[in-house]
Amino acid sequence: MSATGLDAFDKTLQVTNTWLKEIMEDHGPDRQVAWHVLSAVLRSLRDRLPPDLSAHLGAQLPLLVRGTYYDQYQPSKQPVRSRTLEEFLSQVEQELKFIRPVDSTDAVKTVFKVLSHYVDPGEVRKVREALPSEVRNLWPDPDTLH
Repeated sequence: MSATGLDAFDKTLQVTNTWLKEIMEDHGPDRQVAWHVLSAVLRSLRDRLPPDLSAHLGAQLPLLVRGTYYDQYQPSKQPVRSRTLEEFLSQVEQELKFIRPVDSTDAVKTVFKVLSHYVDPGEVRKVREALPSEVRNLWPDPDTLH
């Protein structure tokens, strides 16, 4: 029996919970914290990608996660021109400031690892290559994970 009555909703809930579980392995058992970590890093990542690449990544996210990814998105203002790791981490920190303290570097590494596990490796390579090298260094090489 379907939990929601719609297979698409059941699937996105299942996949999203799998992603959150993986994040909770690194950041503790609080599902709310895991959701905020995922959301903060995805939006910070999205803002640094050209709109076409951002859309390609968004298309590979679970439906529920895609909603937070596109929340407050303004494609005409992308990509953000910041090029430093500090600027990237600062945006993540701003998004996480209303939950318990979470190290922004650890949050980024965790979400990048999750994306590497569940997003097409070719898409991961394209997204990684679009990032400044300092940010890219936080993302594990997709070839070593598969």
